[in-house]
Amino acid sequence: MRKYLTILLLILLVVLTGCGKNNKVAEEKEENDNDSIKIGISFDSFVIERWERDRDVFVSTAKDLGAEVNVQNANGDVNEQIAQIEYLIKKKMNVIVVIAIDGNALSNVVQKAKNAGIAVISYDRLIMNADTDMYISFDNEAVGRMMGVAVSGDPLVRKVIMVGGSQSDNNVSMVENGFEQVMAEKDIEIIDRTYCDGWKAEIGYDYINENISKVDAADAIMCGNDDIATNVVRALAVNRRAGDIIVVGQDADLTACQHIVEGTQKMTVYKPVEKLASEAAQYAVKLAQGEGIDTSLKINDGSYDVPYVALQPISVNRDNIDDVIIDGGFHLKEDVYLNVNK
Repeated sequence: MRKYLTILLLILLVVLTGCGKNNKVAEEKEENDNDSIKIGISFDSFVIERWERDRDVFVSTAKDLGAEVNVQNANGDVNEQIAQIEYLIKKKMNVIVVIAIDGNALSNVVQKAKNAGIAVISYDRLIMNADTDMYISFDNEAVGRMMGVAVSGDPLVRKVIMVGGSQSDNNVSMVENGFEQVMAEKDIEIIDRTYCDGWKAEIGYDYINENISKVDAADAIMCGNDDIATNVVRALAVNRRAGDIIVVGQDADLTACQHIVEGTQKMTVYKPVEKLASEAAQYAVKLAQGEGIDTSLKINDGSYDVPYVALQPISVNRDNIDDVIIDGGFHLKEDVYLNVNK
C-alpha cells in the first residue's frame, strides 16, 4: 500500500510542478504582451491611392521595431475618426498616429489621449490647437512652389485656375501659399478657384464641365492632388482640351504618371511616402520609449509650437520621370508607359 501511495505522491508532485511551470510561462507571456509597444493609427480613408502605401510601410517598420499596430480606417467620417481615437485610448495605446480628416475637429479627443498619457502624432496633416507631440509631413509650401515653377516655366501662361483639395486639411492652405507666392512673383493671374470637399476628386471633373468658358480662358490648372488632376484631365478630354491646358498635381499617382508621359499632365510632385511612413513609425516607437523628438523645427498649430519633421518632395516631369519614379521603384515602367505607343 505504501508503495502505491509513494507512486501516487510522485505523480501528483510532477503534475503540480508542471502546472506551476505552465502558470509561470503564462504569466511571463502576459507580462511580455503588456510590455510590448502598442501603436494605434487612424487613417482618413484609403480613397487616395497613396494611403495604402503609407499603411503597409508604417506597419512593417513598426513591427520590425517590436511594436504592435492597430490600424483604423475612418472612411472620411470625422465622427467615426473621433470614435476610433477614443477606442484606441481605451485600448491603452502607447502612441496614436492620426491622418486627420478635419484638422480643426480633433483637438478635444487629442487632449483626452494626452491626459491618458498617450503620445499623439499628426501624420502628414497637422491637427490644429491640439499640442500633438510631433507633426511629420513633407514641406507643403515647397510642394506648392514646385507646382508654381512648373506652371510659370511656360512663358505663355498668364492665367491660372486652382482646383484645391479639402479646406479642412491644413496642408491645402500651405500648398496654396507656396503656389501663390510663385504666381505673384511671375505676375500670373489666378482667375478662379474651387475646392474638392472631403478630397472628392469628382468635384474637379464637374467643375471643368460646368465652367468650360472660364477653363477656356485659362492657360493652366493647379490641382490639389493627382486624383483631382486625373479627373480634370478626363473632363478636359471630354471637351477636347486635354493637352492644350497645363495641368499640375501632387502624389505621383500611377494615372498621373501615365498622363505625364502621354502629354496631358505637365508635372506632379513626388513625395517618397515610404520614407515618411518609415520615419513616422520610428518616431512613434521612440515616443513610446520616452525619447524626445530630434528636430529643431517647430510649426504653430494655432495655439502651440509643435515639433516638426519636414521631408523634401521632388518635382517630376517628362524629363526625370524615368529616373525618379521608375528607377526609384515607385511604379513599373510598363505601367507608366502602358498607353504610349512604342
